[in-house]
Amino acid sequence: MRDFTVAAYRCLLESLKAAGYTFSTFSEYLQKPAGRTVMLRHDVDDRKLHSLEFARIQHEHGVKGTYYFRMVPESFDEGVIRDIHQMGHEVGYHYEDMDFANGDPHQAIRLFEEHLEKLRGVVPVTSICMHGSPKSKYDNKDVWKHYDYKKYGIVGEPYFDLDFKKIYYLTDTGRRWDGHKVSVRDKVENHFGLSLHSTFDIIDIINKNKLPDTVMFNFHPQRWTDDYFLWVREKNIQSIKNIAKFLIIKLR
Repeated sequence: MRDFTVAAYRCLLESLKAAGYTFSTFSEYLQKPAGRTVMLRHDVDDRKLHSLEFARIQHEHGVKGTYYFRMVPESFDEGVIRDIHQMGHEVGYHYEDMDFANGDPHQAIRLFEEHLEKLRGVVPVTSICMHGSPKSKYDNKDVWKHYDYKKYGIVGEPYFDLDFKKIYYLTDTGRRWDGHKVSVRDKVENHFGLSLHSTFDIIDIINKNKLPDTVMFNFHPQRWTDDYFLWVREKNIQSIKNIAKFLIIKLR
């Protein structure tokens, strides 16, 4: 079986369920943390219908996740957002306002307010998560050096409100699960001594009962497809992106 297919994703989800993990949205976990819990986070950067497919698969399995939407046409779609929310999933704002504002935090907060209001006009929103914007020299999290997102009724932002010394973070950035070397901003320090490259590596340690008790997965659903030609195209494009991001990291 090829990795980064919907079939591989189903296998991962079924392995987590069989191992006895409970599934929590990000906001739920902050308000009521529990042991042996998985948070399924999804950054809807592109191909929003792929995220809708993930949401439907989770709904079929009786689990829920959190979906962060950007304010760009490739991501923001009121119909998709409503459908995902109506299935019981959490919807949050995938903010990149420092990038939009060319690094001006005062302009960025005005854009943040405008975009948050627009998303809340569609569904309730209680959490946010930065978009990495790898090509930008601006870190979107820097707006919070000047302002407090909790004043906007936001309960949390993963990079500020989760203790990743206690919560194992796995992200498919770079179209691999050990892509920290080619990730500009979507990375945290690994305190668990695990290095997992493929989805099947993850499934293996789940089956061996070696996956930590509390895990946040970060998926970019645009990377996952059973369509062979789209899968090859995404694989090739991501390989080029990884080289570019590696060079960006070295230059910075």
